[in-house]
Amino acid sequence: MKINLKKKRRSPRHFIPNILTLFNMFLGFLAIGLILNNHPIKAGVFIIIAGLFDVFDGKIARILGISSRFGMEFDSMADTVSFCVVPSILVYSLYVDGLPPLLGGFISFIPLMFGTIRLAKSNLDEEPGKPKSYTVGLTTPIATITLFSYLFFNHQIDGDFGDPRTALMLVAGLSFLMISPIHFAKFPLFSFKSGRTNTILLLAFIFSMIILTIWQGFILMPLIAVYIGWNIINWLINPRRNDAPSEADI
Repeated sequence: MKINLKKKRRSPRHFIPNILTLFNMFLGFLAIGLILNNHPIKAGVFIIIAGLFDVFDGKIARILGISSRFGMEFDSMADTVSFCVVPSILVYSLYVDGLPPLLGGFISFIPLMFGTIRLAKSNLDEEPGKPKSYTVGLTTPIATITLFSYLFFNHQIDGDFGDPRTALMLVAGLSFLMISPIHFAKFPLFSFKSGRTNTILLLAFIFSMIILTIWQGFILMPLIAVYIGWNIINWLINPRRNDAPSEADI
């Protein structure tokens, strides 16, 4: 009896999700450089694109049936750069000027601290093969894009980056939401055959993308505020609901 000692070669498709994750990390790295060089608006655009890569890497892995522990951990490392380090650097660069250095440094560290706690907790709670239609706590990409939406909104209205006091209160609120027990709906699948809830979310997403293209910075923050507010209210009405895994998300 012959024993084949050669390892089975992986299909090129196995690398597609990790390549998307790598692009996510690279865009986060570029965003850090842009913030340090006083281009936070461009950095925010890169972070929004990084957020899309973060959405699609996991979904493509599930569609292709190639989800792996490595992919999940690698995705968390990329998210740490793009959605934990980047917002901390943004806060440090724009919103803590005039504070004592130690206090300003600690406040700036808050997005990184709570973001990494959120990612670690998410990995521990993840059940392989049992995807859910929601996340527990606000995801780090949404939290980071929310902070940038505040920046976009104020810059488009009067050319500055917003009141630092309001920005820091927003940081505190987002940090709490990331580690909260509140359920937030996941990004919908691009299918109208995946259930009523997914269809509603998909239509809302398409509509949001259309008006975002037209009004840009004016509308991004209100859109995210509606998303966060709707999920909080929905959870408060029925905090003990136990959603079944989304078959369409497998």
